[in-house]
Amino acid sequence: MLLSTLVEATDAVTATSSRLAKVAALAAVLRELAPAEMAPAVGFLLASPRQGRIGVGWRSLATLETVHSDRAALTVLDIDAALDRLAAAGGAGSVAARSAELEALAERATAGEWDFLSRVILGELRTGALEGVLLDAVAKASDRPLATVRRAAMLSGDLGETARIALTGTADDLAAIGLEVGRPVQPMLASTAASTGEALGVLGGAASVEFKLDGARIQVHRDGDDVRVYTRSLADITHRVPEIVDAVRALPAERLILDGETLSLDEDGGPRPFQDTMARFGSEVGREIALRPWFFDLLHLDGRDLIDEPLAVRLELLDRVAGDARIPAIVTAATEAAEEFSRAALAAGHEGVMLKGIDSLYTAGRRGKSWIKVKPVLTFDLVVLGVEWGSGRRTGMLSNLHLGARDPDGEYGDPGGFVMVGKTFKGLTDELLRWQTAHFPTIETERSAHALRLRPETVVEIAIDGVQRSSRYPGGVALRFARVKAYRPDKRAAEADSVGSLRALLRG
Repeated sequence: MLLSTLVEATDAVTATSSRLAKVAALAAVLRELAPAEMAPAVGFLLASPRQGRIGVGWRSLATLETVHSDRAALTVLDIDAALDRLAAAGGAGSVAARSAELEALAERATAGEWDFLSRVILGELRTGALEGVLLDAVAKASDRPLATVRRAAMLSGDLGETARIALTGTADDLAAIGLEVGRPVQPMLASTAASTGEALGVLGGAASVEFKLDGARIQVHRDGDDVRVYTRSLADITHRVPEIVDAVRALPAERLILDGETLSLDEDGGPRPFQDTMARFGSEVGREIALRPWFFDLLHLDGRDLIDEPLAVRLELLDRVAGDARIPAIVTAATEAAEEFSRAALAAGHEGVMLKGIDSLYTAGRRGKSWIKVKPVLTFDLVVLGVEWGSGRRTGMLSNLHLGARDPDGEYGDPGGFVMVGKTFKGLTDELLRWQTAHFPTIETERSAHALRLRPETVVEIAIDGVQRSSRYPGGVALRFARVKAYRPDKRAAEADSVGSLRALLRG
């Protein structure tokens, strides 16, 4: 298949808000793919190439100067092969090799194809072709039951391979995909609630109330002495976490699939800041900060698959196996007990709590109502310092906000000025996008091809889950999971929150 066919399909998906239309456009493309093209094409549609990280960042693409082709000739397999070469480049001369490969690829691509490829490489396609839509499209294109396709994708952890089997294999081939020790599955996800009482009301009965750690999700598979550790995105990071491998080898079982989280502790046994854990989690070298695993679910135990067993059964077996590695939890239907446990989690330095229906099954890859997280949401009044033009369905609209906190003492710049603490495009309704696209050009002080710098006078209320230390911003702090709640025309910039109030949230 020509890459241009895929680009045209993503343009059609981006142009509509109708889920049915998105599914139809993608299903039409899937039917035309050759078997070898299916896995790479699905990766492109998800802006998640099968090669994973290939060592190419925004700066490499932004500084590339070339003349694009005026004829669409690249195929899906051409791109897949080029990404293989980029991913394989390493060692001395790898930067030059990647640059040459990128330049050759850009010259063969049309301008539209290169825009598409750049966003795929950076993981910023934003077509609306999210995994749920693609699952529907695979089911439609293959004429297989959606539930069967969804389960196969969840248990295989590979939507591209699931698409190939669904479209080229038999119904039995698809149904035969099951849980397999050593092959990661997509993790079950949680919804959110404002309080433990609200969460218990949704669950409608007794729940396992567990500490919600501010760490990194892990899935651990053990087959004898062979232990593999996977991230939330199913990347194998076994070689980075020998302490987790050792901890799981010491458990009283031979074959396991465990779901859990890991974080690092300080000298007093409290959780270190999230970025300390992530720096250690992502490091290829260095063991100065040790990671400790905590497990909250058990999917397989010594030949017995447990994903279709109720949580109560899984937790009973987990208690026997995990020992001290079991995450702190209670089982209760009482709001008062759940709230008291939530306060204990916060006092211990954790994010909040997770509540899980005690009769719920493990629905891999789904964000249903059986798991619900409850954690404090913080709001701050910040000032918009700049704004970037949007892409995809936001093309032509001013979208991504540059957010600043007040710097009253000039500790990070001019006294009474503002210091940037983060960006966000989340929480913006179509109405807000239209408003800011009309308003911000009236207060711009400087413009580039990508963004506008603004007079610091527009106050916006931002919800965050917390902050973390940052070397990227002068104030040394960055927002976590920032989203827009509302603009505050009733407030002046001088009334915005200070960078000091954000820094006060930093642990330690």
